[in-house]
Amino acid sequence: MNGLGGLNKSPNGVVIGLVQLQLPTVVTKADLKAQTDRIVAMVAKARANMAGMDLVVFPEYALHGLSMDTNPEIMCSLDGPEVAAFKKACIDNKIWGCFSIMEFNPSGYPYNSGLIIDDTGELKLYYRKMHPWVPVEPWEPGDRGIPVIEGPKGAKIGLIICHDGMFPEMARECAYKGAEIMIRTAGYTAPIRESWRFTNQSNAFCNLMVTANVCMCGSDGVFDSMGEGMIVNFDGSIIAHGTTGRADEIITAEVRPDLVREARLHWGVENNIYQFGHRGYTAVKGGAGDCPYTYMHDLAAGRYRLPWEDQVKVVDGTSCGFPAPTRSYGERQSPQAQEAAE
Repeated sequence: MNGLGGLNKSPNGVVIGLVQLQLPTVVTKADLKAQTDRIVAMVAKARANMAGMDLVVFPEYALHGLSMDTNPEIMCSLDGPEVAAFKKACIDNKIWGCFSIMEFNPSGYPYNSGLIIDDTGELKLYYRKMHPWVPVEPWEPGDRGIPVIEGPKGAKIGLIICHDGMFPEMARECAYKGAEIMIRTAGYTAPIRESWRFTNQSNAFCNLMVTANVCMCGSDGVFDSMGEGMIVNFDGSIIAHGTTGRADEIITAEVRPDLVREARLHWGVENNIYQFGHRGYTAVKGGAGDCPYTYMHDLAAGRYRLPWEDQVKVVDGTSCGFPAPTRSYGERQSPQAQEAAE
């Protein structure tokens, strides 16, 4: 149902292109400028590659690479030149784009942020990664929730980043807020390949939602990213998959948000996103709408605690060379700590 990768576009179709971008090395401001220019060129390639493409998606770390460098000299802001260049690329090529930046944070470590910009250059979605891949990533935990926007052809779109997708609650939140397409951008390397594949499929099936997922690709001389662009239909079936690991390949498919809407209304068996809040509606009118899940109550009350909590060994980033944090979530980092982090 992918219209030959979007070559045969239906009136209700949304064509998505996933860029398996070559993994860069970015150390200096000059490197950052060069990589910004490269991404802009890839937006133009995507448009030239397929005239009917509606949305081009770049992976997490597309701009900064996998070094985890928190140097403020190469961090970005929404009003900075990198985002301005992305906006212009979307205008020039009349296409929506999804981009990744490491965002300067004056109160602590940078945010790992995702942006969706429309074909007029307007910032439509701004998301900060909720679940950094600990202990490896130093990014500040996101504080903006999960926004869902109206995208091309009126499709409802959500965005999560990499490790976010390993938590089923993240995909469920996207769907609960109306997302018909969930984008998942990543920088994952090969050891995560199988987990990446089955979570992309389960996130789709469990929520009757298309998932569009892509990683960085190739090697920077130290790390090897895997590409693995995947577009998964709402029934969990894979409709496009970049299995060759070829850097800069653009994986494309047409998806049908109208069929997502139809399934959510008309499916009986396995309409899990509805049935979750209407347990056993065959037996009781309207189903049970209670919350029987202990972990949800505990998390909401601020008392989430595992039975084996005291035995967990890795609870900070010291194993990956980061200093143990001393401030709690929501507190501003002291100038001394900020200087040490830099």
